[in-house]
Amino acid sequence: MRKDPLVTGLYYHIYNRGVDKRDIFANAKDLQRFILSVKQFNCIEPVGSIRDGLIEKSPGVQPLGLVSIVCFCFNPNHFHFILKQEVDGGISEFFKRLQGGYTTYFNLTHKRTGALFQGRFKSNLIDEDSYFLKIRPYVHLNNMVHEIPKEKGHLVFSSKKEYDTGNFSIVSQKEAKELLDFYGSKEEFQKECTEVISMIRSERGLVSLLEEDSLP
Repeated sequence: MRKDPLVTGLYYHIYNRGVDKRDIFANAKDLQRFILSVKQFNCIEPVGSIRDGLIEKSPGVQPLGLVSIVCFCFNPNHFHFILKQEVDGGISEFFKRLQGGYTTYFNLTHKRTGALFQGRFKSNLIDEDSYFLKIRPYVHLNNMVHEIPKEKGHLVFSSKKEYDTGNFSIVSQKEAKELLDFYGSKEEFQKECTEVISMIRSERGLVSLLEEDSLP
């Protein structure tokens, strides 16, 4: 049981990495499977296994999910989300499905056994405006914080593409509208993100935005 319960209606920074800091995506197919899993598992109804031939949900009005995703970044060996819990137990159920289902796929595909992720997901409540202003760019452009090898660049996927194009399939359309209304435009949001990432890279030897925390 978590020390601090995850509260419906509040925003959290959720993250995890591969066990022993190993890669969680070996190739582009793995990344696409993870992306599909994020989309398919974020629903209130029970979900069975995802098969490779599963048709993705069509774009349009998004039904209520377990969580509403604001920003995300999937890197070769770890992931980050900013999200809001929409139903009681929603975050825990979503990540139980996501980490468990993806681990099963990965182990079968790559003929391995055992844990893929470093335990349960980690969470930080976003309860201060100053933290929200910094964590959004940090997650949105998280790949720019890290020195990801050039040969692994194709194993990165973030919410930047959705905000740039306006095609929201992982990010909540409602949350995206509220975020862009706050910044004024997608250009202003991107400008702010770039400035914050530049500041983060130059100011710290810490991996985390919170001194007491250890992010991947």
